[in-house]
Amino acid sequence: MDERKIVLRELLTQDPADIAEILADLSQDQATDLVHLLFLRHAAAEPLGDMDPDESAELVVQLDRKEASQILSRMDPDDAVDLLLELPEEIQQELLSRLSRSDARVLTDLLAYPPDSAGGLMSPEVVPLSLSMSVQDAIGHLRQRVQDAETVYYAYAVDEVGHLIGVLSLRDMALAAPGRNLHDLVIRDAVSVPVDMDAEEVAHIFDKYDYLALPVVDDDNKLLGVITFDDVIDVIREEATEDIYGLAGVPSEEGVDTTWIQSLRLRLPWLYVRLLTALAAATVVGLFEATIAKVAALAVLMGIIAGQGGSAGMQTVTIITRGMALGELDRVRGWTLLWKETMLGIANGILIGVTVGLMTYLWKGELLLGLAVFLAMTVNMIIAGASGVAIPLVVRKLGKDPALVSGIFLTTVTDVLGFGLMFVIAIWLLPGI
Repeated sequence: MDERKIVLRELLTQDPADIAEILADLSQDQATDLVHLLFLRHAAAEPLGDMDPDESAELVVQLDRKEASQILSRMDPDDAVDLLLELPEEIQQELLSRLSRSDARVLTDLLAYPPDSAGGLMSPEVVPLSLSMSVQDAIGHLRQRVQDAETVYYAYAVDEVGHLIGVLSLRDMALAAPGRNLHDLVIRDAVSVPVDMDAEEVAHIFDKYDYLALPVVDDDNKLLGVITFDDVIDVIREEATEDIYGLAGVPSEEGVDTTWIQSLRLRLPWLYVRLLTALAAATVVGLFEATIAKVAALAVLMGIIAGQGGSAGMQTVTIITRGMALGELDRVRGWTLLWKETMLGIANGILIGVTVGLMTYLWKGELLLGLAVFLAMTVNMIIAGASGVAIPLVVRKLGKDPALVSGIFLTTVTDVLGFGLMFVIAIWLLPGI
């Protein structure tokens, strides 16, 4: 038997997610060839749906358009839309034109929703049930339409015009007498999400209540589709990645496979921004050049003060950014945390300030220099704590991503004030400088 056929047969025994991982590790030519072989076995749709959309789009572009459209028609609609969004407009339209009218309409309707909304996450593959059905009829109907259903965790009851009435547990249906009416089993106060709800809010609801699926409705409460937990996991992972990258000043578009030229283009602007903030701190140091010349110890101490303030502030920024990402931080809690971090800054500042001030006194034998270090450290730690709360809140208020820019602003504040406070207090306390 042909070696390729043996390999393909073994490959088809694996889970689609594992095949997707293999495709991602192959060269583009090898992966394209493998997708073609999978297509011939009607097994390409699921692995492509399990890949990152940008990676699967790169493979689809290499395929024959007829072949690509057939794969698209076999994919779950929500996965197919994610892939289409990564394609150039002309290829997207060509593939849609090759689909059946019903498939094209489904995907076109989904493309109209913002990708970061409930509509962008949902699959329209939901089988509604009428409350006039018996349990036996409903189960039979679901069996007939099983290929049309995105999820088999719940069933959804609608009225004659499609308004969502409630949710039906398949467990309750399986255990109920066959002749029992669905009207007796429906849960009418079921949670649903509006089609325009932000994807992050949807993810928070899943995370908070451990749902497996949620129905999506329009403004008239008509059932439009369903969101499953696997769709939400992708959102949570993407948000976590953005937050981690943002705290390091790395653009979210970059990954381990990004070329060095692409990484240069993505990172360099942020490095220039950081350079400008560093120049601001250096300007402050330059203003006190004569003071440093008289008390050389200040050149060592100012870095310690600024560094401690930056570290304390980043601790606060990390906590606040995480709270925002998980939806735990509202306006009232923001003011509470501002007070908490201010008090924490006072405590940290006093304790660390005493330590560094005492070490300075033992090093140089100058009490007033130790006192200046103590005061500068305390004030900078207080400001760092308060800024670690205030900066993310203000950035979010302005509609920007707190994780992406808070660290840069915080570092600027702690560096400029750390240097400036050290020199101003030293001039104030120490005679002759």
